[in-house]
Amino acid sequence: MGTEEFECRARALKWLLTDVDGVLTDGRMVYGPDGEALKIFHARDGLGLKMAQRAGLGVGLLSARGGPAVEHRARELGLDVVLLKKKNKLAAFNAFLEKHQLTAEEIAFIGDDLPDLQVLAACGLALCPADAAQPVKDIADTVLLLPGGRGAVREAVEKILSARGDLEGIHSSFR
Repeated sequence: MGTEEFECRARALKWLLTDVDGVLTDGRMVYGPDGEALKIFHARDGLGLKMAQRAGLGVGLLSARGGPAVEHRARELGLDVVLLKKKNKLAAFNAFLEKHQLTAEEIAFIGDDLPDLQVLAACGLALCPADAAQPVKDIADTVLLLPGGRGAVREAVEKILSARGDLEGIHSSFR
């Protein structure tokens, strides 16, 4: 995708949705002694989501999995929507569009693996981490330079905000 097309699509966005495992985390499954799922999130990704909100984008999660760690992180970040345990991500995506009276072109989605393919194909701007599964890379509009759980979400947000002309203003708001 060329720069001009990316900028056009970025300007049309109203929301950024992201998968969790393999995007906000590195995809590894770590369990505590009582079987509880432990997750490692990158602070820069969290700040990236807050930057997107400051720029006026709605921000949320769309994941087939869930759990207390993900729910806690979503609350901590004050995300606008949290769609967890959605085995049929496309159905959840379409229900989200209908509920919020949006079109698919107004949504960017970051996904990394096969369950994300249908949403990536349907959304207005499809992004994936550098270490995404090859079928995801093949259909993504943008393959990010960073891997999942290591700043890929922040990179995606900064690319989108830069294309919209919002990045410098958001950076300045932290000075």
